[in-house]
Amino acid sequence: MDIRRGESSQRNTDFRTAVEFVYRPTAADFEEALRARARRSPAGRAQALMAPLVAAIAVTVFSAVQEEPLAVWIISLVLAVPVAFWATARGLRTMARRMFSMVEPYGQCQTVANDRGAVTTGERASFSMDWTVFREYLETPGLFVLLGGDRAAGVALLPKRGAQDPADVDRLRAILERNLKRL
Repeated sequence: MDIRRGESSQRNTDFRTAVEFVYRPTAADFEEALRARARRSPAGRAQALMAPLVAAIAVTVFSAVQEEPLAVWIISLVLAVPVAFWATARGLRTMARRMFSMVEPYGQCQTVANDRGAVTTGERASFSMDWTVFREYLETPGLFVLLGGDRAAGVALLPKRGAQDPADVDRLRAILERNLKRL
C-alpha cells in the first residue's frame, strides 16, 4: 500500500485522508489493550471469566465428592474464586509483557493509516495491513485497539499520544468507523 504518492486519484485521495502517528510502544499500552479487550469483547470476557468459573466448578465438585460440610465448601469457594480472578489479571499482565517484547525491537514507530489500511514502520521492521484483517475496534482513553476476526486472534494497538495533531485522533476514529465495527 503506497500512501505517499501514486498515479491514480484513489491513491491521491488516500494521501489526503491519511493520518500519521509517531510513538514508541510500551508494555503498559499492551496491558491497557488486553484489559479493554477482556472487558468489552465477548471473546475477552469469556477468556477472563473462564478461570474463576472453572475454580468454582472444581470446588463444588470436589466438595460434593468428598462430602465436605457446607462451611468448608463456602470457605473454599470464597478463597478459590478471588485467587482465580487474581491469576487471570496476572496472566493478562504476563501476556502484555510478552506481546511488548515482540514489538520492543521496532523502537519508535510511525503508523500511517487511511481508508485502505495502515502501514507501520519501526526502526528495524515495517508491516502493512488492510482493514479486512480486523473485524472490530475499541477505544480506550489512551489507545485505539484493533481486534482480529473469527480466524485471527490478533490484537493491534495505536496509542493516541502519537498523533501529530489533536485532530488526527478524530480523523483516525472516522477511518476506523468506516471500516470496522466499534465495540
